[in-house]
Amino acid sequence: MRHLSLPAIESLLIAGLLLTTGCAVNPATGKRQLMLVSDSQERSLGLDSDRQIQSQMGVYDDTSLQQYVSTIGRRMAAGSERPALDWTFRVIDDPVVNAFALPGGYIYVTRGILAHMENEAELAAVIGHEIGHVTARHGASQMSKAQLAQGGLMAGAVLAPEKFEKFGGLASQGMSLMFLKFGRDDERQADDLGLRYMVTDGYDADPMTNMFDMLDRIGKASQTDRLPGWISTHPAPTSRRERSEARIAGLGAGAADGRVGRGPFLDRIEGLVFGVDPREGFFEGAKFLHPGMRFRFEFPSGWVTQNQRQAVIGINSEKNAVIELTIVDAPNASEALATFLGPEGIQAQGQRMGSISGLPTSGDSFVVKDETREIRGRVGFVEYRDRVFRLLAYTTGERWANAQSTLRRSLASFGPLSDPAALNAQPQRLAIVTVDRAMTVESFADRYDATVDPGTLALINRLDPGERLKSGGRYKVVRGGRRP
Repeated sequence: MRHLSLPAIESLLIAGLLLTTGCAVNPATGKRQLMLVSDSQERSLGLDSDRQIQSQMGVYDDTSLQQYVSTIGRRMAAGSERPALDWTFRVIDDPVVNAFALPGGYIYVTRGILAHMENEAELAAVIGHEIGHVTARHGASQMSKAQLAQGGLMAGAVLAPEKFEKFGGLASQGMSLMFLKFGRDDERQADDLGLRYMVTDGYDADPMTNMFDMLDRIGKASQTDRLPGWISTHPAPTSRRERSEARIAGLGAGAADGRVGRGPFLDRIEGLVFGVDPREGFFEGAKFLHPGMRFRFEFPSGWVTQNQRQAVIGINSEKNAVIELTIVDAPNASEALATFLGPEGIQAQGQRMGSISGLPTSGDSFVVKDETREIRGRVGFVEYRDRVFRLLAYTTGERWANAQSTLRRSLASFGPLSDPAALNAQPQRLAIVTVDRAMTVESFADRYDATVDPGTLALINRLDPGERLKSGGRYKVVRGGRRP
């Protein structure tokens, strides 16, 4: 009898996995691709994820703008390889420059990216790119590859557990790098598909290259560390621009004869909220003020803080103490506390919390232990304006004695917000103005009462250093609001 080596057995088992997994034809390319996710699963996943996106990120409150983006998207999707999907397009209430797609036909653009666009054709380029991810089933394909890789890891773990035990975690972490080149290929394919869709729908193709210039400008202006083009999932904007220019040239002169739609687009984004919306909460030093929910809270001085849609979080400089403020789904504070202390492993300390700012409050200190460490903290649930707020602070067991007074003081700072200036805080908004003479961006900022610096105005209007605004031109200016 022939005996197979362990590597040979592993190879056969993985080959068996390949044979028993599904392959499908890519709707956009006509080529066969690995696919373990069915069409119905893809739609269901997208629907569930869309609910989470709406809850966690929020949809921008402008029905007219939502309809405008949806109309463009649905029209382009109707000319794609998957017109029967229930396509959904949303503008997300997020100042970050971003756009993304979920399996099943869910496309999102942020108000942040809209503020940096110049015309409708640029919007069509971004939407077309995201439609391309869906029509080519990139998300479902990546999930399929991940499932197959996990299957290979599990096979190795079964056949040689002692060999894979110490490498399994590392292999899982490296999985994204294994498929990184497929991610970059997917991005290029989405660029190609997006170009096809926008040209088919009658748009000028050149604005697609302008979008890559915009992304490059924003990346440089952010002054943050960026992954080099060869390792980033998205190819570098400059390489994407050069590649798209070549593709557009291959389409012939007619590709640049389509509509651009600058005027209608600028009309639609008039009044768009720009930057952080203070009505959703903002910081004044260590103080967090939320005009919409009318509360205030103060973190310890020097902590790093962040306002997320679902929570406000602070962490100390040593990164071993955390304070979180969230809203919980509970009928009252006492039931919320009982639910929090209910799970096995959480030990209540019987140090009950008195009322905070005169509001109904239930709270206690707690300890959570495992074999290697101990976490100590304090939690309070406060009833305020028909909501139950959870105030949570915790640190390591050995640090609790020194940190608890600071943490307790921060939790006790929660209370109603009554400062009229804070309650009436309004966001900055875009205004579209026609300049009556040529001028520098500095003069433009002064003349039209801008509430952002000239550099930001140059960025959102695509002005090069030293470039002057043209007489009679329409430009974006940011006005009003307060700067958190």
